Formats: sequence, structure tokens, C-alpha cells
Amino acid sequence: MARARGEYSRLVKVVSTSALPIDLAAQVTAALPGTVVEVPAAGHVAIAGLDLSDADALVCLLLDRIDAALLARAPRLQVIASCAVGIDNVDLAAATAAGVCITNTPDVLTEATAELAFALLLACARRLGEGERLVRSGAWTGWALDQLIGLGLAGKTLGIVGYGRIGRALARRALGFGMRVVYADPLLPAGTDSASEFSEKESRVSAEPAGAGPRDATRALEIDELFAVADAISLHCPLTPETRHVVNAERLARMKPTAILVNTARGGCVDEAALIEALQAGRIFGAALDVYAREPEISPGLLACPRLILAPHIGSATTEARTAMAQLCADAVIAVLRGQRPPNLVNNVVPPWKRRS
Repeated sequence: MARARGEYSRLVKVVSTSALPIDLAAQVTAALPGTVVEVPAAGHVAIAGLDLSDADALVCLLLDRIDAALLARAPRLQVIASCAVGIDNVDLAAATAAGVCITNTPDVLTEATAELAFALLLACARRLGEGERLVRSGAWTGWALDQLIGLGLAGKTLGIVGYGRIGRALARRALGFGMRVVYADPLLPAGTDSASEFSEKESRVSAEPAGAGPRDATRALEIDELFAVADAISLHCPLTPETRHVVNAERLARMKPTAILVNTARGGCVDEAALIEALQAGRIFGAALDVYAREPEISPGLLACPRLILAPHIGSATTEARTAMAQLCADAVIAVLRGQRPPNLVNNVVPPWKRRS
């Protein structure tokens, strides 16, 4: 006899690899009485050490690698809710083949990540990292006319690579500071205008301090042209084969010597060796990174660059964003275990409930 959606004749189990800022167990058991929910009391548990043989749902983090080998260890999995937007840690093809729903947490971290990107841009432009180290070292001797001269942002051009939700949120902030904004999206077909959601009124009003009209406020460029004309470049694209090392030696060479690079996207989007060389040679003014190619390992060459701001992958690290991200994961788990389509489903999967009989 066919089983009703969300109805189980056996114990159902939900596992999280990390403590969360919400009470996952309370929410899941309230929605699905009798469900077993395993959540670490604090911190993160390596996914390799977890017993997933009887898990029906998994809540994971970006640092948890989800591949075919892991899926083979978890034959009952129906849903993996990733507490992140990017899903480059997930083998989507393997998950889809296994019939496992993969969800992510878009939208809710947009503002937090855009805020951090602009904070990093300001910190680099005004050399705050160097100044903070100077004061802490005890070497500061007082105000000086030529001390730590930085760059102003008003009237400058910000180039945004990847013009989705976060890229547009950053554009709004830059326009408010009187900057001009241009963008390129390496994942869009040539000629596609991803700024269509950016209203003409918003562009016109925001652009007025810089003296630009609505057509100049957010303008699409080819990516190589963007690197040549921008005074600052901020990356907001996912890590894909097309965007891996989208910032390479050739494009760094196109940048102005007074330009700044900011990366809050994924570490693999930047050729770190090329960036180190450009910074050491003084070919660009500076850079700010929140993500790295081999996290949490940081290249010694990066650590040695004084004009480089380094942050520990905190783009979404606000109370509001992290709580909302965890809530989306809980919502996804509950939906699938109830036999419903989850929010933010990212793979084209035949849901488990449609295959049960």
C-alpha cells in the first residue's frame, strides 16, 4: 500500500554537523513528533566522524564535503540542508543521482555580506589594517601630514564581478557613497542585463551625488574592460569552472596601480600566487580578502603583504543573518520529512516521497 507523504513507520533521524543559533531539535520534534535530532552541544563536528547510516536529514556547513562517498554512507538521506549560499562543497550530480534534495540559504545573508564587502573596501582604501597594527605595536609617534595616506572613494568607480543579490546590495551602498558602479557577470550570456531589477528611480537618485544619470549608475561592461577602468573591484560570483581564477595575473595587470581588490565570494575565484606577486610589486594599491583557496590555511605570502586586509570568512557573521540561515535549514528539513517541496531546492531531483511505495 502506498504510504502517505511525510508518514513513516520507522524512527526518523535528523543530524546536524554544527550547533545552531536556533533550537533545531525543538522545531523538528514539534513538527514531527518522535523524530530523533542530533545536534552538537557546541561547535562543529567533522562529518567524517558522524554515523549517518540511519539519518534521514542532514544539516551541514560549507566546510563539510558532500560527495558520493559520504552519500554511500547515508542510504536513507532525503535532504541535505546546507547552511550557506554557495554549494561548491556539494557534489550535486552525486546527490541528484542518489535522490537527495539539496537546499541552501540565499537572500538572508545578502545585506550582511554586502556590508562586509564595503567595510573591507573602506578599510583597505583608508589603510586601517596598517594603522591598527601601528598603534598596537607602540610605534605610533603622533599625527603626521604624510602618515598612512589612503584613497577616497567618492567619485571613484566600483567594478562588481557577479551582479546577483549581493552584488546589487553592494552597488546600493557604493552609490550612497557617491561612487559610480559598473559590473560584469561571468555566468551570464553576453548581452544579458542582470541589473534589470535595479530600478531607474533608485539608480537616478543614488547616482546624483556623483553627477551620473541613471544610465551611468549601474553599467554593464565586459569583464576585461571592467578590470581596466575600475578603481575598486569586488567579487560576488559563485565558484564554478568559469569563475575559478577569474582574477588572474593577466587581469591583475590590467588594474590601475591605485586600484583595490575585494573578495568575499570564494577563495578559488582569485589566483592567490598572482595576487601576492601583484601586491609585492606594488602593481595595485591593496586588497582585502574574506575567503581563501585552502581554508583555513592561509598562504604565507598573503600574510607577508602589508597592504592586504585579511578577515576570517565572516561575510554572513551577523546575529540576524546566521539565525535566519539556520531557520531556512530547519524549514527545509521539516518540509522534506513532511513530504513537501523544500524552500530553496537547488538540484533537479526526484524527491524521495515520489519514489516510496
